[in-house]
Amino acid sequence: MSEAITNHLSQGNLKAYSAGSQPVGEVHPLSIKYLQARGISTQGLKSQSWDEFESINPDVVVTVCDSAANESCPVWFGQCIKIHWGLPDPSKLEGTEDEIRNAFFAVMDTIEVRTKKILAVDFEHMNKADLKRTLISISEE
Repeated sequence: MSEAITNHLSQGNLKAYSAGSQPVGEVHPLSIKYLQARGISTQGLKSQSWDEFESINPDVVVTVCDSAANESCPVWFGQCIKIHWGLPDPSKLEGTEDEIRNAFFAVMDTIEVRTKKILAVDFEHMNKADLKRTLISISEE
């Protein structure tokens, strides 16, 4: 969801990728459903390992799942800024259809708010330490 929402909102100003240490092989069907319900493209989304991004040198790596908080990023992420924004995984919840939909939308809302704040950051005029503090503070607001 983060990849799709970030790329949708940034309109090419940022390029987000989504990957994990243990991909399940498919994007959760409800993620697709609720992204599409908000008019966000799901084209090209897939479940993938972070190993598929070894050739990319990201500026920032943001982990978002609560379960990922203590995972270490692969060495190839190098000297990029690494931060964690804990978000609940709505695909793991059990409940009524309304409760699950509301959980997905709540996470999507959080991602949208944070992405809009990132888009307002003046990356070019901040040093790495200030940028990291700014990105961390976005999740604490």
